[in-house]
Amino acid sequence: MESVIRLSKDALLRRLWSADPEIRHILFHAGDIYTARDQLFSYIDDLEERYFDVHHDNKLEHLHVFEKDNAKECIRVLKNIIRSENEKLTGFSALQTLMDLAHKPKSALTKVKEGFLAEFMALFRGINGNSEVLKHVHEHFTADGRRAALKRSKILDSYSSSMTRHFRRYVSGYSPALIKSRALLKQSILKKFGASDKDWNDYRWHLNNVIRDSKTLRSLVKLSKEELAGVKLAEKNDIPFEITPYYLSLFNKDGRNEHDRVLRSQVLPTTAYTENVLSNRKSKADLDFMGEKSTSPIDCITRRYPQIVILKPYNSCPQICVYCQRNWEIKNMEDASITQKKIKKATDWIRKNKNITEVLITGGDPLTLDNEHIDWILEGVAGIKHIDRIRIGTRTPVTLPARFDQGLLDIFARYHELGRREIAVVTHFEHPAEMTPDTLEMVKKVKSLGISMYNQQVFTYFNSRRFETCFLRKNLKLSGIDPYYSFNTKGKAETVDFRIPISRIEQERQEEARLLPGLVRTDEPVFNVPKLGKSHLRAWQSHEPIMVLPDGKRVYRFYPWESKLKEAHDYLYTDVAIYDYLKRLEADGENPKLYSSIWYYF
Repeated sequence: MESVIRLSKDALLRRLWSADPEIRHILFHAGDIYTARDQLFSYIDDLEERYFDVHHDNKLEHLHVFEKDNAKECIRVLKNIIRSENEKLTGFSALQTLMDLAHKPKSALTKVKEGFLAEFMALFRGINGNSEVLKHVHEHFTADGRRAALKRSKILDSYSSSMTRHFRRYVSGYSPALIKSRALLKQSILKKFGASDKDWNDYRWHLNNVIRDSKTLRSLVKLSKEELAGVKLAEKNDIPFEITPYYLSLFNKDGRNEHDRVLRSQVLPTTAYTENVLSNRKSKADLDFMGEKSTSPIDCITRRYPQIVILKPYNSCPQICVYCQRNWEIKNMEDASITQKKIKKATDWIRKNKNITEVLITGGDPLTLDNEHIDWILEGVAGIKHIDRIRIGTRTPVTLPARFDQGLLDIFARYHELGRREIAVVTHFEHPAEMTPDTLEMVKKVKSLGISMYNQQVFTYFNSRRFETCFLRKNLKLSGIDPYYSFNTKGKAETVDFRIPISRIEQERQEEARLLPGLVRTDEPVFNVPKLGKSHLRAWQSHEPIMVLPDGKRVYRFYPWESKLKEAHDYLYTDVAIYDYLKRLEADGENPKLYSSIWYYF
């Protein structure tokens, strides 16, 4: 499959039919879609039986067990796609399109993209035990004892050395070269604002000097033509962007490069992002993608799980992330305050419900508030007897580590009582380039209080290269932060630059994260289903592909976490096309061959 993205539509169609000529024969000779569906189901069922019938002497029975298992999954997916129920759910029939391609290839090819043909070529190869997923599998070794152990050790060495080779591509913020260049940019920023090192260590100075205009930004770092166009368009249309002086100091002063590409992507709005936001405004679309209004029993509270609630006392952040799931309600800092009366009502609501044992204080970023406000909020929540854990959801360890001053640390220490009530900090590092000596010192101070720190990464295009997230996990754990969740990117139109196929995060977990020690790969890959909560992407019972659309995008059907506990609604999600993702990787200099098994993650 590695060469598929360089083939023309005609060549892809030829390879599709050569992958399973019998399917083309069925589709060509069937008089209608009903006959085609019946005959195709019969063919697939017979194929499945031949794989596992030990009394049936055929070549399929003797395939490697991994190839047979992959064939079984491909058969399950192909059956899903040709079901009439799923055609009704999605409003599209891939089966009818395949029939059209068999009968009228020239006209039918104009109605599909390469990604559609590539998906079915992969499926047809898969159901026939010809996926090539085993091409890197080591030869079977039947010896036992010490000889087998030595052989196995060499295989494990090859896995580890491969991961190490990939790690050399990436750089953490602990790199001496980065530390030096960032120190120079820091001095330029201080000079620009007429500030001192003392100011730099005061979080309030950073909050008072957040960069939110293109003129200031351009005077400090070089922007590409595309970056400047996106920022100016956002400015013109009052779409806020905010960057703390500290985070800006992590940029490469002379323009985007390999080490700050992830950082820039998070805070510089692109023209595509801005145009999609404007389109939503014009159409008056509901921007609450996660359906949080439907899970908010009272102002400032979101509840989607039995024992934990989200308390949102502030609707802004020191820095705005372009891909934020709550960007529909994030405001400029000046307009983001929530009245103490509302927070008190929310706290009283929690106090009256003894089923709640944990509170996640987030927002926005609650640590944008001053210490007096933080103390007042924590005092109110900690005063509820049935609350045994308070999480602080904050990105300030990444965007503003100076926020963790002695006053804040003293407040945390006051309410953190092991055995009675835990304070935990949950943060959001996207890339090891964001980890710096400043963040490390901040973590040391928090950990010295006995407080645990966890990381929630959003798995985006910009950190999805081979072993890139593994390198983050390694650096997080060494720095005292436990990887907690890896979130699949949301399906909002404005975040299209960040989105990756679900199959890539599944591939990353199986082929990359699995090579790390267990204490390092503690994060769980999840898809956050609107209104319903997190669906674990390693559990195939929780989601299934049900259709492939003409542009090659898979449609997934998600089943909520509580589907075995009560009747619950499902959720349909249209993913990013694998073909488009691989093309984009190649355009950015990545080798698509490294991702060739991605088609077989569902």
